[in-house]
Amino acid sequence: MTPRRIAEAFLPQRAHYWYARCKLASDPLYAGVGAALRGTTAPLLDIGCGLGLLAHTLRDQGFASDYLGIDNDGRKIVAARTAAARAGLDKVYFDDVDLAAEPFPSHRGSVVVLDVLQFLPERAANDLLERAADCVVSGARLVIRSGLDNADARTRFTRAVDVFSHCVGWMNVAPNRYPTRSKLESRLARRGLRSRFTPLKGALPFNNWLIVAEKA
Repeated sequence: MTPRRIAEAFLPQRAHYWYARCKLASDPLYAGVGAALRGTTAPLLDIGCGLGLLAHTLRDQGFASDYLGIDNDGRKIVAARTAAARAGLDKVYFDDVDLAAEPFPSHRGSVVVLDVLQFLPERAANDLLERAADCVVSGARLVIRSGLDNADARTRFTRAVDVFSHCVGWMNVAPNRYPTRSKLESRLARRGLRSRFTPLKGALPFNNWLIVAEKA
């Protein structure tokens, strides 16, 4: 399915339509996550799901297991539910959840945490990472996309775009910090997961990485 066809599920919200169409056409994230989850059958929890674009792309790539997307932006959850219904996505659910104030969902399976860690204070990010890691069962995967703190021009560009996203109201919080690879790797290892890191920059000079972790 083309980005245009997926984006049409977000009409008549023109802003959401054009965001989805441009995002799907330019960001390698969705193909990367689809490849990371290929062959898995465990249910999936998408933390910070936004408009739920991942659900559409995963169904298009053949991922058929239960999907639950959560986000603390209620407006995006409403849009995600509407678009999923318009697209006829089966076994796809969305919930407005603020993990800073509500219990972590009871889940066993795969988890994705995409472009979330950098918006959290260090303690909250570490707690989220550990809880997500504890959900992962044998045969399932934890998939993360995050900028990494390399103190270089790519990191500065990534932060600038995240700040801009907050200033225009797309993200309801500003970026806080970017994790280092060594700390992420060691924290996942302490939860019993081995991880691999792959650059996922796309056409723009982001310092984004796809981290895929599974039971050691």
